[in-house]
Amino acid sequence: MSAKPFAPVDVAVVGVGALGEHHARLYSGMPGVHLTAVVDIKEDRANKISTQYGCAAFSDYHQVLDKVEAVSLAVPTRNHAAIGREFLERGIHVLVEKPIADSLKSADILINASERKGALLHVGHSERFNPAFQAVRPFVIQPQFFEAHRLGIFVPRSLDIDVVLDLMIHDLDLILQLSRSGVKEIRSVGIPVLTSRIDIANARVEFVDGCVANITSSRVSNEKVRKLRFFQPHDYISVDFHHQQASMYSLIDGPSGKQIIQRKLDVRPCEPLRVEIEVFLDSIRNKPASVDGVRPCTGEEGKEALSLALEILGRM
Repeated sequence: MSAKPFAPVDVAVVGVGALGEHHARLYSGMPGVHLTAVVDIKEDRANKISTQYGCAAFSDYHQVLDKVEAVSLAVPTRNHAAIGREFLERGIHVLVEKPIADSLKSADILINASERKGALLHVGHSERFNPAFQAVRPFVIQPQFFEAHRLGIFVPRSLDIDVVLDLMIHDLDLILQLSRSGVKEIRSVGIPVLTSRIDIANARVEFVDGCVANITSSRVSNEKVRKLRFFQPHDYISVDFHHQQASMYSLIDGPSGKQIIQRKLDVRPCEPLRVEIEVFLDSIRNKPASVDGVRPCTGEEGKEALSLALEILGRM
C-alpha cells in the first residue's frame, strides 16, 4: 500500500519586503504547499507580490488568521512578538525571521505562546542550512578559536536594529552550536557610520572552556564577505558562506613523519532558505525535522543567540 500523501499546507507570508518576497517565491513553487496570501502594510507592495506569485493580498495580518496553518513572519523585529503571538495563540505555526525578537521579554512571549498552544516556532537562522556549514559539521571536534567576518554593502533595510542583531547574530548562532561551553567574558566595540545605529562592530567572546571567538560584522563595506574560520587541535577549517565553499588543513602522521594535508570538502550548492523552509514544513507534517543532522533553530536557541547579541551590544 502506498503512503498516504500529505494534504497541502496553507501558508501566508506576513511582510513581503526584500526578504519576505523570497519566502513567497519559495512557497509558491513547492509541492505540497498552498501559498494562500501575502500581507504587507504597503498595499501596492502586497498586490505586486500577490500578482507575481498567484495568491491573495492583504494589508492587515488579522485577515489571514483563519485562513492558514503556517506563516513566515518577515516584519520589522520590533513587531515579531506582538504579531507572532497572535498566530501562535491560534495554533498557527510560525517561522519568524531572525532575530527572534528585540528583547528577551519579547522572545519569551513567543516561546510561551508556542508551548501553550503546541504550535511550532522556528527562528530564521538560515545559515545553519548553508551547505558549506553542513559540510564542516562532521569534522568539528574541539574548536579553540573562531574568526568570523560578515560584511555587507549598505542597503536601506533592517535599519531598525543594529548590525549586531542584523548580521553578527548569524555567526553568534553558529558559534553557539559548535562551542557548547558557556560564555565567560565579552569585549566589544561598535560605531554608527551611515545610520544612527551601530553599523560596524567587533566582539571578542571567551568561553568557559577557553575557546575564543573574534567576530566582525559590518553593513557599510564595499564588498560582501561571509566567512567563518576555526581552529582545533591539528585542524584549520574555513567556511565561505557566500561562495558555498569549505576547506580543511590537517596535521597528520605520514610515512616520513608529520605532514599537512589540504582538503576541499564536498559541498552541494543549494539555497539555504529553501532548505530551511522545507524543514519547517516537514516539522509541521511530523517528519524528521533535520537535514544531515542540522536542525531548525528553536525558540530557545533563538533566544540564546539574542541574549549573547544583547550582551555584546550592552558592552559597547
